[in-house]
Amino acid sequence: MTVTAPPGERATLAIEGMTCAACASRIERKLNRLEGVEASVNYASGSAAVAFDPSRVVLADLVQAVERAGYHAALPSSPPADRGGRVARLHLGLAVAALLTAPVAVIAMAMPLQFDGWGWLALALTTPVVWGAGFRFHRAAALNLRHGAVTMDTLVSVGTIAAWTWSTVVLAAGLHAHGYFEVAGVVTTLILLGRMLEERARSASGAAIRALAELGVREARLLRDGAEVVVPAASLAVGDVVVVRPGERIATDGVVVDGESAVDQSMLTGEPVPVDVAVGDAVTGGTVNASGRLLVRATRVGADTTLAQIGRLVAAAQAGKAPVQRLVDRVSAVFVPVVIVIAAATLAGWLIAGGTAEDAFTAAVAVLIIACPCALGLATPTALLVGTGRGAQLGVLIRGPEILERTRRITTVVLDKTGTLTEGRMHVTGISVAHGASERDVLRLAGAVEAASEHPIADAIAAHARRTVGALPAITGFRSRPGVGVSATVDGRSVFVGRVDPGAHDPPTVLVEAIVAAEGHGATAPLVVVDGEAIGVIEVGDRLKETSAEAVRGLRSLGLRPVLLSGDNERAARAIADAVGVEEVIAGVLPGEKRAHVQALQERGEVVAMVGDGVNDAPALAQADLGLAIGTGTDVAIEASDLTLVSGDLRAAVDAIAFSRRTLRTIKGNLFWAFAYNVAAIPLAVAGLLSPMVAAAAMAFSSVFVVTNSLRLRRFGSARELRP
Repeated sequence: MTVTAPPGERATLAIEGMTCAACASRIERKLNRLEGVEASVNYASGSAAVAFDPSRVVLADLVQAVERAGYHAALPSSPPADRGGRVARLHLGLAVAALLTAPVAVIAMAMPLQFDGWGWLALALTTPVVWGAGFRFHRAAALNLRHGAVTMDTLVSVGTIAAWTWSTVVLAAGLHAHGYFEVAGVVTTLILLGRMLEERARSASGAAIRALAELGVREARLLRDGAEVVVPAASLAVGDVVVVRPGERIATDGVVVDGESAVDQSMLTGEPVPVDVAVGDAVTGGTVNASGRLLVRATRVGADTTLAQIGRLVAAAQAGKAPVQRLVDRVSAVFVPVVIVIAAATLAGWLIAGGTAEDAFTAAVAVLIIACPCALGLATPTALLVGTGRGAQLGVLIRGPEILERTRRITTVVLDKTGTLTEGRMHVTGISVAHGASERDVLRLAGAVEAASEHPIADAIAAHARRTVGALPAITGFRSRPGVGVSATVDGRSVFVGRVDPGAHDPPTVLVEAIVAAEGHGATAPLVVVDGEAIGVIEVGDRLKETSAEAVRGLRSLGLRPVLLSGDNERAARAIADAVGVEEVIAGVLPGEKRAHVQALQERGEVVAMVGDGVNDAPALAQADLGLAIGTGTDVAIEASDLTLVSGDLRAAVDAIAFSRRTLRTIKGNLFWAFAYNVAAIPLAVAGLLSPMVAAAAMAFSSVFVVTNSLRLRRFGSARELRP
């Protein structure tokens, strides 16, 4: 097999053949013995997250290590495992086992139905169940034993073979002892039932991620020489222009170059209301064009798209392990050998104490069956699998499972202002005019001049002017004076936009007051001067997001203390803080100082979460105990964070923290019941108070309970789903 390692030092392998958490632990140990490899194997997702040094090991070495352990590994580019086929095969095996076992169980429990020689019928019916339908358990046990390992399959295999062998010997030798054919058949059938339900539940738990992956577009309408050409989406290159008709999914990340529409981003961001887009707006591949026809120039294609990055982040999070799971793995690794010793001691103890061989055998088999720690192995990974999938649906990407435990300890949330509480884009927020002038004239003249400038404030004024007054007049003699303003001739009139023009008359009091008021709450207010006379002031500022105040209330409801950290002056920062309900403000902070302020809060004993979106936020995001990056921000900020909020809605931060805490509670609840089940059941089995059939039913139920409890996370609701 020829394998080429992809760039980087991380990969995710799909593992086939695992039947229990002990299998995952064994594969993990094998991989971690390779030089330069750090691996984490997740039983629930059937995958391994591997970090490796490509100078010392390649993907082929990883695959071979898994193969040598007795399992199969598929490379990331390989087709996904046919989990539906596995469920179908389990369903068939279960149906055959149940059909053959049912009459044996009924006759064994109803003595009037027993007839001479019925034991031979029981042997004939249960043999294909134990050795046919149950072959998967024996094969796995033998394979692991060959590699010097024992797993949960070992317990099932030893228990059912022991029951069948004992019964066959009793029947063939004509001994006057009770046989256990019904135990061998019923235990095999119930465990197959548990495996099938578990497999179906695991398949359902990954449904959210599969749905996310299916958002990818297979074909795109490429605009070539004025004509539309249908091409594979995988063949698109940066710079290509694609046509997106109403109702179609956008083929790749890009920028709108023609058209206006509303784009439904709900599956990607969790936002229920379509977002209006026009020329110059960025759009994301996989989202749905709800109305108008769009022309989109591709800016990211293939593995660089947002959808592909989300897939990689979620896969890595699901393949990883929470710290609590590592303790479970250590317990599982020694649990099976200990159980076998307990079963042998139970058998010997009953015989030494004067019990019958039949009673001793029954108790020992019950110990083997009831002790299968499947629920223990599934407790953490199934909750992670469901949790990360539902989080992705809500637009919350969890970088790693250890992040869940950090959310519980958070006491303070530090909020960046620009792009987090505010939209991060300049808008015209007000216009003041002198006596005799009109807002339309001010906008028309100022917009014409500013349209020739590339400054963000100029862009905001020009865009607002076009939307308000329509087409702008032509200009001549454009001149830009950095730090002062811009000027040009419009319709034969000299127009200046910027700070007070030294050559102009003093502006009227109404305009001076407008400038002072605007600067007081952090806005910029360029003056519009025509032929030496100041006729208006255009206030330009960053608008507060409509949902920011609600998000701050949500953070407070989680018991968190919000703090605003901003580079703006005290008055501007305080105005925003008052608007959203934040009491503590740290203002006038230089970009390089944000990390130090987060560190200072930590030194005061606070456990800090940081929410930001810009390059200057990256050091603070990395310093914080929990970093949350606004997904509409920069790649640098996202890479430095622990949680990524795909949408720009700060309410997603509330969802992220609340949902992470819910997932952690689910994991701990699963572990409690899994441990409690084994602790309570094994002594009962040792004491002979638990029959093997009841033990098999209880063991199967415990696994299904843990998976079903984890699936409840799919019902986690978001305020953003209930209202815009």
